[in-house]
This record gives sequence, C-alpha cells and structure tokens, in this order.
Amino acid sequence: MAKKLFVKTYGCQMNVYDSARMADALAPHGYVVTDRPEQADLVLLNTCHIREKAAEKVYSELGRLQQLRRRRRDAGGDLLIGVAGCVAQAEGAALVERAPYVDIVVGPQSYHRLPELLQRRARSQGAQLDIDFPLESKFDRLPEERASAPAVSAFLTVQEGCDKFCTFCVVPYTRGAEASRPVAAILAEARRLVAAGAREITLLGQNVNAYRGPGPDGRAWDLARLIRALAGIEALWRIRYTTSHPRDLDDALIAAHGEVEKLMPFLHLPVQSGSDAILEAMNRRHDVDDYRRRVDRLRRARPDIALSSDFIVGFPGESEADFAATLALVEEIGFAQAFSFKYSPRPGTPAAGMRRQIRGEVKDERLQRLQLLLARQNRAFQEATVGRNVAVLLERAGRHPGQLVGRTPHLQAVHVTAPGAAIGELIEVRVTACHAHSLAATPLATMPAPTLEQQPRNPAVCA
Repeated sequence: MAKKLFVKTYGCQMNVYDSARMADALAPHGYVVTDRPEQADLVLLNTCHIREKAAEKVYSELGRLQQLRRRRRDAGGDLLIGVAGCVAQAEGAALVERAPYVDIVVGPQSYHRLPELLQRRARSQGAQLDIDFPLESKFDRLPEERASAPAVSAFLTVQEGCDKFCTFCVVPYTRGAEASRPVAAILAEARRLVAAGAREITLLGQNVNAYRGPGPDGRAWDLARLIRALAGIEALWRIRYTTSHPRDLDDALIAAHGEVEKLMPFLHLPVQSGSDAILEAMNRRHDVDDYRRRVDRLRRARPDIALSSDFIVGFPGESEADFAATLALVEEIGFAQAFSFKYSPRPGTPAAGMRRQIRGEVKDERLQRLQLLLARQNRAFQEATVGRNVAVLLERAGRHPGQLVGRTPHLQAVHVTAPGAAIGELIEVRVTACHAHSLAATPLATMPAPTLEQQPRNPAVCA
C-alpha cells in the first residue's frame, strides 16, 4: 500500500523546485504526494530562513503537527515529521531540542538522503539529522524528476549557494558556497520538462548569473552560453532566470538579452539600497553607479526590458539622507515591480551585531514611503499595457468558466475569457483593463508555435 507524503513549502522558487525533487527522491520508496496533511504518513516542512521570524513560524507549524500526530496515534496510526531547508540547516540540533517529536532534520544540500534517513529512523527511536555540505552533488544522486502533471511554466535549478557574504544574509551559511550544475545535466532536464509540456523554463539560483557550470567541451560555461544552448530546444518558447546579483550581470549576459528572443524582457536585479554607504555596509560589492551603468547597457541591448528589484530599509546606520538616496534611485530607474522589506537581524550574520540599529517606528515609516512609490510605478507599468496587443502564454484555468490565466513576456498575469483556447497555447490578446495584480484581456488569435527563426517579442516599451 502506498504511503502518502505532504510537503509544505516556504519561501522562494528554489524551495518550490526542491520540494518537487524531495517527492521525486521518495517516490521510488512508495510515497505518493497528497495535498492534505491529515492524510499523510510523512509531513515535510521545506523551510526558508530569509523572512523575519521564519524559525518561529516553523515551530508554530510543528506544534500543530504534533497535535495531528497525537490524534493519529490515538486512532492507531502514526505520522512522521520532517524539517528540511534553510531553517533546518540553521537550527540543526537546536531544532530537535526544542521540538523533540521531530523525526528528521535535513539541510538543503542533503535532501537526496531522505530515503536513507527514513530507513535509519525506522530502525531507531531518535531523530535523524543531516545538515552536512556533502562533497557529492545532490543532483547526481536524485532520480529523474517525476512531474505529476505537465507544467506549462517550470522551474529548473542550475546554481546554488552564494560567495558574496552580504552582511544581512544567511544564504552562504545555509546553502553553502556557489556551485553550478553541469551543462549536460541541465539540458537533459530541460528537454524532459519540455517533452512533458513545459513551454517556459525559469532558471533558478541563489546567485544565478554567477553560473559557471562545466560544459561538454570541458570548459566552464557562463549563464549567457547556457541560455543560448537552451534556446536551441525548439519546443521551449520562453526562458527566464532569477535571482541575479548586479556584479555578475556581465557583457555576455547583457548581449544575450539583446540577441536571444526566447529570453524574456523581464529581469529581477536586486539593488537593496540607493546609498553607497549602506551598500558598502551591506558588503554588496557594487555601488549605485555600477548599478546605473549595468541598467543603461541592458536597456540599450533590449529597450523593452522591464526591471524588478529588492530593497531593504532601516539597515543599521541608515540615515534619512541614505533613505532619500534610495527613493531617488527608484525614481530614476523605474521598476515594474519590487519587493521591499524592513531590515531584521538574522542570528549569526555580521549586520546583526552592528551598532546604530534603526528603531522599529522609523523602519515602518520609511517602508511605507518606499512602498507607496513602488506601487505607483507598478500601477503605471500595468496601465501602460492597456490597449496594447501582447503575447500571452496560457498556464492554467481561471476561476470562471472559459477563463484562462497566462503571462505576458513581462511576467504580468493576464485573465482571458477564451473558451476555444487551451492551456499551453501562445495567444495574442488585446489588454482591456488593469487590476491590482493582473490584467484583463480579449483574445485576438492563436499564435504559431515559436521556432528558432520566429520567436515572440513584445514591441511595447512599458517600463
């Protein structure tokens, strides 16, 4: 009889990808995914340590799972509980001390060992921990991915870890040093995803444009060369990548944005602050002029590109003048969308021990001002699309009969009433309205499948 697995995913797209691969690792051992934790024999929490109070949220969820296990045991059954991901890596044995009912704790570089950990747990009553950074790549030990249903838009991890050591960030400590997957493995996985129905692939990495994977020619390939190779997969229509570091946006990658039409005109390029003093304190390894120059070159190469970014307000030592510089940079660059956060200390990071921590009410007020500006820019970007014809890749069914939801090249969500269309099709639409988080559109025609010679490109400059 099949055992049931429930995975709850926190945080970034890389965790979404990792959760799917955990299910792949356990499938040969009899586990079938369920979307109902009360039916599961094993619950895995795939955790993220980036957001504020991330660990506390995990412990709160573990308390609910402990109650579920008690009810299950009262009924004669059982439930195994596991914690994976970055909180597992950061907390380690302390997690088991605080929540002794947890059966498995596994870091993000070791989840390929889940079957072994479960076997060890079956032989022992103690919790099983694996938070090492193993020498062998987990990707070399995982089975081929098992897509439960074809996804039109799929994620593919190509790089993990980070060597930048920004003073606010835990990633180098929880994900380890930068490591890139071999080109051949990435191309093989991409072809499998496309064969299963994917028409868009987003390449993932903590610092994805630092990709330097071994190529079939024995040399290290950069991200630009990898993208050009992926563009040669005929049934792959769209390519994206995230998340980037400005320092690694090099000439080759900028050129790819101008020359590879399958590479979509939307880039998430975190800047974090508009103040050189704060960027230096953050150890970002770029200054504001570096960021401006890269954006200028990118826009010259691909004039219709839209930008997204990340911002942290209230970093230790941030003055009102520093914050004003951030507002000025946002006004100057213009962002289609952005993610903005109040600085919150992460245990073990250099910034947590810095002097001149900013008061909470000051951070609140600055964040509100920044978010108002970013919201105005996002609204202007969305409204600029109304009345234009754009190409939309249909990804899923909407809430209403005959409604489908897709994405523009600029990653905007679009709701279309198109009863004759199908998920996975690329259609041309006329955008008719702008809502808070999406666009409404009327279908015009089904577009031919893109080829290497004829690929969709949105001529509208919306950014």
